[in-house]
Amino acid sequence: QLQASGGGLVQAGGSQRLSCAASERTFRRYMGWFRQASGKGREFVATINWSTGYEYYGDSVRDRATISRDNARNTMYLQMNSLKPEDTAVYYCAVSSSGILSAIQSPGSYYSWGQGTQVTVSS
Repeated sequence: QLQASGGGLVQAGGSQRLSCAASERTFRRYMGWFRQASGKGREFVATINWSTGYEYYGDSVRDRATISRDNARNTMYLQMNSLKPEDTAVYYCAVSSSGILSAIQSPGSYYSWGQGTQVTVSS
């Protein structure tokens, strides 16, 4: 139901734009991005309320990332700038039916996940 794309190899300081396409019938209140570096747990990156456009960011990417959505295309985007080697990870998109702001940083609040796309930042 979710298809993530846009990952690749980028130099430190560069930018990357990730996309996540959802099927039209995928119910979502929030649609978000998480990432998982090798040997680490899944980390919250950003999420967006599909109806209102309200955006919420994790501390590690705040001020460097912008999440957006295109309702007509059922697609979400993550624009990341000033990339650092520590941003290297597999990036996953996911959808949540939760409307509770305090819960949407948690992977457990998301019921459907994309396959992930690798972002590698070289120093």
